[in-house]
Amino acid sequence: MGLQGQQIVVIGGTSGIGLAVAESAAREGAEVVVASRRQESVDAARKRLPGNAEGQVLDATDEGAVRGFFERVGEYDHLVYTAGESLLLEAVADADVARARRFMDTRLWGAYTAVKHGAGSIRPGGSVVLTTGTAGQRPLPGSSAASALCGAMESLTRALAVELAPLRVNVVSPGLVRTELWRDLPEAAREGLFRSSAESLPVGRIGEPADVAEAYLYLMRGGYSTGSVVVVDGGGTLV
Repeated sequence: MGLQGQQIVVIGGTSGIGLAVAESAAREGAEVVVASRRQESVDAARKRLPGNAEGQVLDATDEGAVRGFFERVGEYDHLVYTAGESLLLEAVADADVARARRFMDTRLWGAYTAVKHGAGSIRPGGSVVLTTGTAGQRPLPGSSAASALCGAMESLTRALAVELAPLRVNVVSPGLVRTELWRDLPEAAREGLFRSSAESLPVGRIGEPADVAEAYLYLMRGGYSTGSVVVVDGGGTLV
């Protein structure tokens, strides 16, 4: 089953993996609606997407705004949630708890709120695809908040797949991908991380957003998949 003529809502769809999902779905003939917190990000994404694509400003942590967003969208076919702040990497002893809560707000509670208000408008045969990460499977020092988030997202996905059936709910778990989420690292440190990681990965390179977008498209098309975690990490969890 292809995506031709289907409407796909991508919250977080103006950059990185979310934008790659929107672009890939649009190439298959889907109508896409992207949403992001900043107007300039929405405007930039619209320039890269086909003319029938829509873009809206949305703060995913504001339940009233999320409710109104889905009321405006009406019926649609698939919900993709990729929104998130920059990655939070810090030792628990030095953690800024308020910052850690904000990190969880967008990624976990934002997704929860989007499903709460958006699931009821998804047409039969549609799906929800959420986003986690391999930190839940392979935690590293300084990744306690990210690892906790990833574990929560996987558990949430399985619970929603049961609760919302027959609506399908799945989650994609990317490994190291070259996106804006790493922007808070100094450039030299960031590029050094990318180089060293590429050398250790079985595929010999780090991921690009388009690599991961394929998993989201598969889960939207795949009518027999629900409660699934699809890992796209270049073999990172193996080494």
